[in-house]
Amino acid sequence: MNRTKRILIVDDHPLFREGLKAIIAQKGTKYQVAGEAGTANQGNKMAKDLQPDLAIVDMSLPDRSGIELIADILKVSAHTRILIVSMHSKIDFIVKAFKAGAMGYIVKESAADMLLNGMDHVMQGNYFMDTSVSQQVVKKLAGLPSADKIGGTDGYDALTAREQEIMVHLAEGLTSSQVADRLCISPKTVENHRSSIMRKLGIHSTIELVRQAAKLGLIDIDLWKE
Repeated sequence: MNRTKRILIVDDHPLFREGLKAIIAQKGTKYQVAGEAGTANQGNKMAKDLQPDLAIVDMSLPDRSGIELIADILKVSAHTRILIVSMHSKIDFIVKAFKAGAMGYIVKESAADMLLNGMDHVMQGNYFMDTSVSQQVVKKLAGLPSADKIGGTDGYDALTAREQEIMVHLAEGLTSSQVADRLCISPKTVENHRSSIMRKLGIHSTIELVRQAAKLGLIDIDLWKE
């Protein structure tokens, strides 16, 4: 008999974690939720202690990004396979998750339909992508041009993972104080990151930041329309 696979869930929304657990319970004894965490630091510690077979990780966590957490988990529990379940459907986020070591990516709105299938694929050693984004991700990973990609990415690639995360929040219209509250850092730290982002990208205003983020496919420009 195959042993029960142990699952770690890392997501900062308790209700969403409960929803994931309810879906996983449909598989009976095949999977067991061995632990859950609401921050990256908690998730990394639990991964080290629990050595789970699979970690289901959100991309947006209050202390650090899910991309950083992927690398941390694999350092402390190399055999753990990682499935991202996130609200982000932007191609650059997804590609970075796979490059960091994730084996699956599901957009949150698809979780009810795709979670169990994704878990099975990943635990079998296969890659799994949400069908709504798979074609674009394959093109990006293969280095093929994307129709919605405009301009170069040298400056963006020079940003740290934290700077890329803050860039998205700023481009979506959040103030420095709102970004600070969301990421549990100081507004001064956000402003320092903003200055670094603009210097690396060679831009000088928030409007230019929004345009650059839209060109890179990091935000939906419709968010800025009434």
